[in-house]
Amino acid sequence: MGQQENVATSLAGAVAEEIGASLAPVDAELARRYPGDPGTRQPVHTVYVPGDAFAADTVRSWGDRALAALDEHAPDAASFAAVLGLADELAEPVYSRVRAKLGREPIEDLRIDFEDGYGPRPDAEEDETAARAARLVAEAYEKGTAAPYTGIRVKCMEAAVRDRGIRTLDVFLTGLMAAGGLPDGLVLTLPKVTYAEQVSAFVRLLEAFEKAHALDAGRLGFEIQIETSQAVLATDGTATVARMIQAAEGRATGLHYGTFDYSACLGVSAAYQAGDHPAADHAKAVMQVAAAGTGVRVSDGSTNVLPVGPAEQVHAAWRLHYGLTRRALARAYYQGWDMHPGHLPTRYAAVFAFYREGFEQAADRLARYADRTGGDVLDEPATAKALGGYLLRGLDCGALDLAEVTGRTGLSRAGLEGFAAPRRGGLTASAQ
Repeated sequence: MGQQENVATSLAGAVAEEIGASLAPVDAELARRYPGDPGTRQPVHTVYVPGDAFAADTVRSWGDRALAALDEHAPDAASFAAVLGLADELAEPVYSRVRAKLGREPIEDLRIDFEDGYGPRPDAEEDETAARAARLVAEAYEKGTAAPYTGIRVKCMEAAVRDRGIRTLDVFLTGLMAAGGLPDGLVLTLPKVTYAEQVSAFVRLLEAFEKAHALDAGRLGFEIQIETSQAVLATDGTATVARMIQAAEGRATGLHYGTFDYSACLGVSAAYQAGDHPAADHAKAVMQVAAAGTGVRVSDGSTNVLPVGPAEQVHAAWRLHYGLTRRALARAYYQGWDMHPGHLPTRYAAVFAFYREGFEQAADRLARYADRTGGDVLDEPATAKALGGYLLRGLDCGALDLAEVTGRTGLSRAGLEGFAAPRRGGLTASAQ
């Protein structure tokens, strides 16, 4: 063992105690404001369906229409790969998984829209539509046919539509309670937020509903849509979106970028309104930094180019959507919006290709890190966290199978989760 070293110190224990006491408020603030990712599944997309178009068979109908689009415009792996430029080794695994996903779980997150997609309606009509949506959602969860995540987008908190949005939310949530309670996958979306005070007001609304039904405090969370310039940059030059996260008092679950409202707000002409515009990149980067470590997830927006019409037009729209989705994934925006059944094949193709083409390298790097065997890349705990998160997201969406991940890494799902969600300042486990 060699010569035993003489360990000596110069500072009294009181010094560390004093420093610890002085930093206790900071420790508490860090824990409160930056709890880290919740470790739950994040859907790869959100599908928006107008309230009046939502039906009991919406999820299955979208899957069937997406499969029909594949049958017509890319009936086999080779033709689909040729359209998207997939590598030969990815063609069959991606195509087969896309078809399986469309048959098994075509929509991961469904949002019944009572805002732009629904528009202004007579009060009695919107009441009826909201009550019907609640009934259909409750029935879908009871039958096991619901998307894993389902909810509504209400009108915003601006004066002109505020009362209508409050009433629609009340009708919908009350209907769910009457039908047996709030489902675990319930998601609420608040659009067109410009001031943190509007977020605070929505929090008060949810608190009132929880009290009215004796629900646990904090049971209802919500997403904040970033669709205006004021939501990104306040008049004093600060990042409004950071204030919004704090104003949500722990209820914010996501920040969703609104491609077209935000672009129009900045004066971007219609032909250039897209998720890869520099204005969009700036907004999403601010959102991403504001949300980092808070447990609030960031979602990209959508494309309005629909894969419809003749094959050449469908293929062009597919390539556009695939490219935008891959671009978003590389920038760590793991969720986006889909507005048409024809977007589902390329949503899943992009997601599956992203995880499958990087699977072996990520698995091997994490295995070496877990075994402390090193390799050609010097990884740190933060990188191990990213590698674990990457593999878990691939598992959750169906891009990867647990058997192949375990076989390559030697880690169970619990082991992966230990790397993906370490304690602040350290790693929880390298459990096998």
